[in-house]
Amino acid sequence: MLNILITGSNGQLGSEFREASALYPYYNFIFTDIAELDITDAGQVEQFLSQQNIDVVINCAGYTAVDRAEEEPDLAILINRDAVVNLVQACKKYDIYLVHISTDYVFDGKNQRPYREDDKPHPTSSYGKSKLAGEEAVMACLEKGMIIRTAWLYSSFGSNFVKTILKKGSEKGKLDVVNDQVGCPTYARDLAVIILKILPKALSIHQFEIYHYSDEGECSWYDLAKAAVKLANIPCQVNPVTSEEYPQQAPRPFYSVLDKTKIKEQFGITIPDWRESLRECIALMA
Repeated sequence: MLNILITGSNGQLGSEFREASALYPYYNFIFTDIAELDITDAGQVEQFLSQQNIDVVINCAGYTAVDRAEEEPDLAILINRDAVVNLVQACKKYDIYLVHISTDYVFDGKNQRPYREDDKPHPTSSYGKSKLAGEEAVMACLEKGMIIRTAWLYSSFGSNFVKTILKKGSEKGKLDVVNDQVGCPTYARDLAVIILKILPKALSIHQFEIYHYSDEGECSWYDLAKAAVKLANIPCQVNPVTSEEYPQQAPRPFYSVLDKTKIKEQFGITIPDWRESLRECIALMA
């Protein structure tokens, strides 16, 4: 039986791992958040992993407040890079397989085609830079493990775009949402289930790998918002606006669709369409 440590287990992805854990009785899960394990404390990480017989760490912890990171770049670096360094060093010392979650925001969004794993990152925001720094920390030290870059994560848990749109849509009769930023929405439950599904084969690959995962298809934030209020039967008019008309503190990539060919071919998985997954998630929130 594999012993799997989930960090950041109170967040939306960590919470989905809690939900999915019942489907995997042959895995033993240890769920931690900052109260049980502060991964920014190197000594605490070292002590925790030395006392537990951990086979796999899935790092769901992260600083994800994209706009606030412009004002708190040091805090973003602390959680998205320095804490990752602590995990990496302990995983290397105790021969533990690390699954680290990263983001499409490591790219600048200037591509004309979906981003592949070997495309050169070029983040434009403090958040994206901190996540790339975390990736570099992992790749510099580990000979086995994986980084999974995902995008536009949402869930019935935690704070996310879909929940915000549903809340604002029910309070207002009209919403303005940008339509010139295109990406791939990802239901956090889909990502959690896929990671647990591919883990046995991934452990047999004795090298470090980067994979891209999001749900299938692509859309703008406007498309996603419009689909969400429609599925939730909220009588709200959603209007498309440009990024220039709706300025935000942190720059966003205009096109950050992820190419998922590698993960699909290597593990033989089928990825659900974002519309179907959105329907499932909103049904849970009803």
